[in-house]
Amino acid sequence: MLEGAGGAGDECYQAAAETIISHCREKVMGNEISAPYEVPHFPIELHESRKAMQQQLSTREKGIKAQKELEERKSYFDGDVKEIEDNLAQLNDLDFVPHFQRVAISGEDTSGVPLEDLHQASKLLVSALRLREKYMEISQQSFPKATKRFLNQLKGKPIEELDSPEEMLSSAGLKVPSTKRVKTKDHPFYCVPTVTEPWNCEVPPDLNYQLRMHNGVVHVYKTPEDLEAERPLDFPYVNLPQFINDLNLMCAMIADGPLKSFCYRRLSYLSSKYQLHVLLNELRELAAQKAVPHRDFYNIRKVDTHVHAASCMNQKHLLRFIKKMMKMHSEDHVFKHGDKLMTLEEYGCFSRGFDQEFDDGKVFSAMNVTAYDLSVDMLDVHADRNTFHRFDKFNTKYNPVGESRLREIFLKTDNYIGGQYFAEILKEVMSDLEESKYQNAELRLSIYGRSRNEWDRLAKWAVRNTVYSDNVRWLVQVPRLYDVFKSNNIVNNFEEILENIFLPLFEVTNNPSSHPELHQFLQYIVGFDSVDDESKPEYPMIDKDVPLPRKYTDTENPAYNYYLYYMYANMCVLNHFRKKRGLNMFVLRPHCGEAGPVQHLVGGYLLSENINHGLLLRKVPVLQYLYYLAQIGIAMSPLSNNSLFLNYHRNPLPEYLSRGLCVSLSTDDPLQFHFTKEPLMEEYSIAAQVWKLSSCDMCELARNSIVMSGFPHKVKQYWLGPNYQREGPAGNDITRTNVPDIRVAYRYETLVDELSTIFRTMQPSP
Repeated sequence: MLEGAGGAGDECYQAAAETIISHCREKVMGNEISAPYEVPHFPIELHESRKAMQQQLSTREKGIKAQKELEERKSYFDGDVKEIEDNLAQLNDLDFVPHFQRVAISGEDTSGVPLEDLHQASKLLVSALRLREKYMEISQQSFPKATKRFLNQLKGKPIEELDSPEEMLSSAGLKVPSTKRVKTKDHPFYCVPTVTEPWNCEVPPDLNYQLRMHNGVVHVYKTPEDLEAERPLDFPYVNLPQFINDLNLMCAMIADGPLKSFCYRRLSYLSSKYQLHVLLNELRELAAQKAVPHRDFYNIRKVDTHVHAASCMNQKHLLRFIKKMMKMHSEDHVFKHGDKLMTLEEYGCFSRGFDQEFDDGKVFSAMNVTAYDLSVDMLDVHADRNTFHRFDKFNTKYNPVGESRLREIFLKTDNYIGGQYFAEILKEVMSDLEESKYQNAELRLSIYGRSRNEWDRLAKWAVRNTVYSDNVRWLVQVPRLYDVFKSNNIVNNFEEILENIFLPLFEVTNNPSSHPELHQFLQYIVGFDSVDDESKPEYPMIDKDVPLPRKYTDTENPAYNYYLYYMYANMCVLNHFRKKRGLNMFVLRPHCGEAGPVQHLVGGYLLSENINHGLLLRKVPVLQYLYYLAQIGIAMSPLSNNSLFLNYHRNPLPEYLSRGLCVSLSTDDPLQFHFTKEPLMEEYSIAAQVWKLSSCDMCELARNSIVMSGFPHKVKQYWLGPNYQREGPAGNDITRTNVPDIRVAYRYETLVDELSTIFRTMQPSP
C-alpha cells in the first residue's frame, strides 16, 4: 500500500511540474519556433528602454554604493590609519572608482592572529620597510608612494609635507613636469618623435673636481686641498658596517617563526582573495576590455625587462647572419692569430685546430662544410635537457659550433673588427622590434672590470656603429669573475675591479669632454646588473671582519652581497654627483634569487630597485610579503628557468601575480630558449596556455613591464597615459594599457588594506 501511495504521489508531482513548466514556456516564449538566442523575443524599443533605465539606476546608485562598501571595509581601522586612508581614497571628479564586487572582511580584528602576534609582526615588518625606504632614498631609487605615506605618518610627518611625485621618479634621473591629473583629451595619442641624431647631447663644462677611491667607494673632492685633507663632498651612502648590521637584522627576521607564520597566512589570504575577485569580476573585466576600441593584447606596449644582448636573437637568426657574412664578407680579416691576420674563410679551418696554409679558398674547407651545410643543429646553441642544473654546460651554449672564437667574432663588442658583426646583428634585432612597434627591450652589455678603458671601447662601439633604437634601452651587467681574474693575475685585489668599473663613470661626469663617446652613450643606459651562476657554493653571510676591497686578495670569489653592496655604494655617490650635474641617474637591477642561498634576496631587498628571477621567494614567505608591500619589480623568465633550475609547472609566477607582486615576463636568452622571431610573444603565449592566463592578466603583466622599465618619463606617458604616476585607477588609462580600472582598483585597494592591517597597531612617533 505504501508503494502504491508513493507511486500515485510521484505521478501527481510530475503532472504538476509539467503543467508549471508548460505554463512558463507559454508565458515567456509564446509560440516561438526558433531558439530565443537566434530571434529576440522582445521588440528592440522595449529592450533598449529597459537597458537605459537600468543604466540610469546603476549610475545613480553605484557611486554611493561603492563609497559605502569602502567605508564599511575600513570601519575597524584606528584613527591614525583612517586619516591615511581618507587621504588615499580622496575622490574628485577625475578620480573614478569603478563599480565592482569587493570582498569585505568585517570585525574588529581581521588579521586572523592574536593581537600580540600581530603587534610583533607589524613591528618587524615596519622596521624592514623603513630599512628599504632608507636605502632607496639614499640611492635615488624609487619607493612606492602608498607605503611611503604610511611610513611617514608613523614619523609624524603631515600629509601635506610628503615628497612630491616628481621626487619619486628617480629611475630616469630627470626633472619631470608636475603630475597633476591631466585629462586624456589634453594628452592626445601623439607619437613620441623618433630620435634621428641619438648622439647629439649637451656637454657640460669641466668641474675640475678631484676623484679618489677610498675603502672601495669613489669619493669626490672639490679642490686638491680638500683631497689632501680628506674632505669629500657630502654625497651620502650607507657604509659597510651599517649594511652588515642591516643584513644580519633582515636575515634574523626572515627566520622568525611567528613572523613566518603571519606572512604565510597573509600571502594565502591574498591568493584566496584574488580567486574570489576573479570569480566575481572576471566578466566585468572582460566587458571593460571589449568596450575599448582598437586596443588589445597585441597592440599594447610591452617591454622585455631582462634580456642579454649577446643572445637576444634566436638561433635561426644567428645562423642566417653567419651564412650571410660567410658569403658577403669572406675576405674580411676577422681575427689575428699571432702575427697572421685571418679571414673568415681561413678562420673556418683554424677554428677546428687546422693551423696550416690555406690554399683552397673554401669556407670551412678543412671540415668539408659549406655555408649551405650549416644548420641550427651544427651551431648547437640551444639549451636542452642536459643543461638542467648544469650552468657550466649552459655557458658553453654561447659558443657557436662549440667554438669560443666564433663567439668572439660574432657576439662580442671588443674584437679585431671592433664588434662590427655584433653591431649589425643587433641592429637587425632592433629593426624587428621597430617593425613590431609594440615590443621593446632592455638589453644587457657586459663590463668586466679587467681594465680602465672598457667603458670607452664599449661607448665607441655603440657610437661608431650607431647601435641605437627608440625601442631599446641598455643595462650594464658586471659578471662576478674576480676569482678568474685573480687566478690569471689580471688584478691584484678586488678594489682594482671596482676602480675599473666606476672611476671612468665619475671621470665622465666630472668632465664629459674627457670621454665624449661615453658621455653620449650613458644617456641611454638605465642601470646596472650583477650576473653569474648563483648556485656556485659560497659562504652567503658577510661579517664585520670581512676585508676591505684593497685588502681583499684571496683567490676565492667574494660573497654575492659583497659584490652587490659595493656596486650599490658607488652607484649612490655617482647618482648624487650626476644629479648635481643634471645628468641621468642609474638603478640597480641584479640577477637575484634564481638559485643559491636566500640571503641573495635579502641583499636584493635592501639594495636593488628591481630584481631578475626571484624564484627563491617562494621558499621565504617573509621576504615574499615584503617584496609585495614594497612593490619591488621582478622580471621572471619561466622558459629560461625551465631549462636551468625549475620545471615550468613549478614556476611561482602565477602565484606571485595572483598575490599582487609586481612581476613581468622576460626572455633572458632567446638564443638558447626560444624558436620564433618574437621571443617575448612566445614567452607570453606559452605562459597563457600553461597557466590559463586571461587577457586581463597578460595586459597587467605588460603594464608592469613598462612601469618597472627604465624608459623615459615622456615615453611612459605615451604608453601608459599622462597620469601613470598616480595611484590606483586614477593612474590607469585603459585606452592605452587595456587593463580594466577594476583590476587596478582591486590591486590598489588590496595593497592599502594590507598596509592598514600592519600599521593600525603602530603608534605614530611623537
